[in-house]
Amino acid sequence: MEQQDETAARPQEEAAPAEERAEQAAAAELDPAALERERDEYKDLLLRKSAEFDNYRKRVERERREIIQYAASEVFEGLLPILDDFERALRAPAGDSVEAYRQGVELIRKQLLDFLAKHDVRPIEALGAAFDPRFHEAVTYEERPGSRDGEVIEEIRRGYMHGDRLLRPAVVRVAKA
Repeated sequence: MEQQDETAARPQEEAAPAEERAEQAAAAELDPAALERERDEYKDLLLRKSAEFDNYRKRVERERREIIQYAASEVFEGLLPILDDFERALRAPAGDSVEAYRQGVELIRKQLLDFLAKHDVRPIEALGAAFDPRFHEAVTYEERPGSRDGEVIEEIRRGYMHGDRLLRPAVVRVAKA
């Protein structure tokens, strides 16, 4: 029952300010100085809101650049140990066996692939797959016995995905019937 009394009182309370605003508007229409003051207040409000929005836009852009820069520096920091390993491999004495050198390079390659996988970058498995122009870039089409039409028969350059986004298509040779 109290809720009904409150809701009945609200329209009367809301009506009073509305009536006051109507009276003020009628009085302002008659007074040019009041109209100028109101105009100046609205103009000032518009300028303030425009400046606030401009500052907000600049702040958001600055924060976006900082986030991108931070993310990039994190990636670069992760690549530095791999670069260190390459430099150690290049400083290795020339008398060492070729096989030991190859094993070292393979370890560095594995380290780099692990780093990429950690950041959700994965190679596109192209060899033997059906040609897909969304993920493959065909360099040549060749007749190849024993291969089906449109099958990737050679991967010239590996392609990579970052999550669901294509970083680089695989450059491939494709069989034709």
